[in-house]
Amino acid sequence: MTDATAPQVGLLRSAWASPVLLLVLTTLIWAGHSIVGRLAVGEIGPMTLTFLRWAVALVPILVAARPSLRRDWPVLRANWLYVAAMGALGYTVFVALFYVAAHRTTALNLSIIQGAIPALVLIGARVFLGVRFTGLQALGALVTMLGVVAIAAQGDPARLMALAFNSGDVMMLVAAAIYAGYTVGLRQRPHVSGLSLLAGMALAAFVTSAPLMVWEVASGGFVWPTAAGLLTLVYVALGPAFASQIFYMRGVELIGPGRAGVFVNLVPVFGAIMAVGLLGEPFAAYHVVALILVVGGIAIAQFGAGGAR
Repeated sequence: MTDATAPQVGLLRSAWASPVLLLVLTTLIWAGHSIVGRLAVGEIGPMTLTFLRWAVALVPILVAARPSLRRDWPVLRANWLYVAAMGALGYTVFVALFYVAAHRTTALNLSIIQGAIPALVLIGARVFLGVRFTGLQALGALVTMLGVVAIAAQGDPARLMALAFNSGDVMMLVAAAIYAGYTVGLRQRPHVSGLSLLAGMALAAFVTSAPLMVWEVASGGFVWPTAAGLLTLVYVALGPAFASQIFYMRGVELIGPGRAGVFVNLVPVFGAIMAVGLLGEPFAAYHVVALILVVGGIAIAQFGAGGAR
């Protein structure tokens, strides 16, 4: 290592050890994903995008993971059921629901509803792992969920009574619950490198998403990718499918699923700015209320986190 490269290496090591930086970068990429998901409507089919996303992402993932895979392969093979389930649920099912929801609701709603993930992570970590959370964390989760309810009801309490929700919003909420389960499941990950685990789960996502594309073609829903569709594919493969997954797993490793999941509340903030600024989507009063609630939720939960993991 030369004297010229030493500062850069030190900076990279510091960044890799900073959960706040890693998780903020993750949420920026995910917020952009909401925008791109809406832009992809009519440019590429949702199941086609799900499948091709992993087909493309597998290349850089396997290249990057090649050294660690040699060492970790026996452990991955022994835990193949865990790896397959995590890849299928956290990557295939979540992504497929996300892209279908993007056809039925706005990028703003996609972003804000993802704020439900931290609350669901806290609940899941408590129920399945016995992880304790403080009263303030519970309050933060409740405030966050109230924000999601405001979005689902579109500011009209009568919609709650009639259960008249936008189908895209409901799909996104189901997707959020699935990703919360994936986040909790990361605490039980086998002792392998993050790249090796990502490679295994990405391969599982590639295999399990193939039938979805076949179904889309057979049902007549296939859309031949346009130039915009191909650009979308590049972004989702290299950003959300590759970089953000590494950042997120590292963040969970450093501070645990409860505190890491709370950072997902930043997705609505970044997503709202992007949706209004880039797509010109309307910003209604109930969006303001929802954002105040989810941002308040992250502040309360982080303040009450203490040493909880």
